[in-house]
Amino acid sequence: MQAAADTQDVVEKLPSRLAEFVGNMPASYFSIVLGLAGLGNAWRAATEVWQLPAITAELIYGAAGVVWATLIVLYIIKALLVPAKVAAEAAHPVQCCFIGLAGVATMLIAGGLVPHSHAGATIIFVTGFVFTLSFGIWRTGQLWHGERDPSTTTAVLYLPTVAGSFVSATVASALGHPDWGQLAFGAGMLSWLAIESVLLHRLLMGPETLAALRPTLGIQLAPAPVGAVAYIAISGGTPDIFVHGLIGYGILQFLVLARLSPWIAKAGAVPGLWAFSFGATAIATAPLRLIVHGDNGVLSVIGPVLFVVANLLIASLTLMTVSLLVRGKMFAPPPAPPSQPHVG
Repeated sequence: MQAAADTQDVVEKLPSRLAEFVGNMPASYFSIVLGLAGLGNAWRAATEVWQLPAITAELIYGAAGVVWATLIVLYIIKALLVPAKVAAEAAHPVQCCFIGLAGVATMLIAGGLVPHSHAGATIIFVTGFVFTLSFGIWRTGQLWHGERDPSTTTAVLYLPTVAGSFVSATVASALGHPDWGQLAFGAGMLSWLAIESVLLHRLLMGPETLAALRPTLGIQLAPAPVGAVAYIAISGGTPDIFVHGLIGYGILQFLVLARLSPWIAKAGAVPGLWAFSFGATAIATAPLRLIVHGDNGVLSVIGPVLFVVANLLIASLTLMTVSLLVRGKMFAPPPAPPSQPHVG
């Protein structure tokens, strides 16, 4: 009798416990998918350059797909059970932009599926693209209202339009539509240049970034190399001065962030550090894509180094995430006080 009563009690409390669990999952967790899918893309390029085992790239993409599907289901449950938390996240000056990653992650999964099912990849891409474009337009309109606290201006502003546009360009080209990709590339490129000036002004002239927000600086690494990958996709891969310049600027951002790593590390071991993953994997992928097309200059020297660094970073982030999961900290209530905004 007691066992039956205990079972009934567990069943009755299950919805509330599930709501609490998913309610603590920020949209920023979709950055894990970006890092894994980015590494899968880097391995596909490495397979062409060095004839590495093709199965490695597909296994990494498979892991990205599992994480993506899990997070999509959890976030849908979150929207159904605790819509107030989703609304609060959408209204948050920092967390809001991460919601757009759901669409970006979806398009990247479509890119991973292209060699296996063109039709399936197209359906998934269109779904992700529509969400990304819709969210980007909505969020940009909100930002244009003004009256934003400068202290909350971080690199997350790149996510809705810059990341979304560059990934749209890359995957659209992979699906055989480089002309559409060129339009998306232009949207991402000009959005990046406009937002970059705002972010640098805030970093140079504003107050010191709070420790909890410092991992978002990892996104600063992404625009140039992700843009380079997109440009290679829409242009056919022929090496030129423009794509070299994008990679060069990405390397500069990488070195600056490496110099800031002790300062950023004060945030602790947090999932938000996955913000570095997409840029790091893109800066490894772009040189390899150019080497495939005959670029045997300096990129053939630094390409292997960047590839190793990207693999070490993703391995470290994966181990950190597994550790947080085992210790029950991935879906725990955010510990940050109001003065230290929680970003996941």
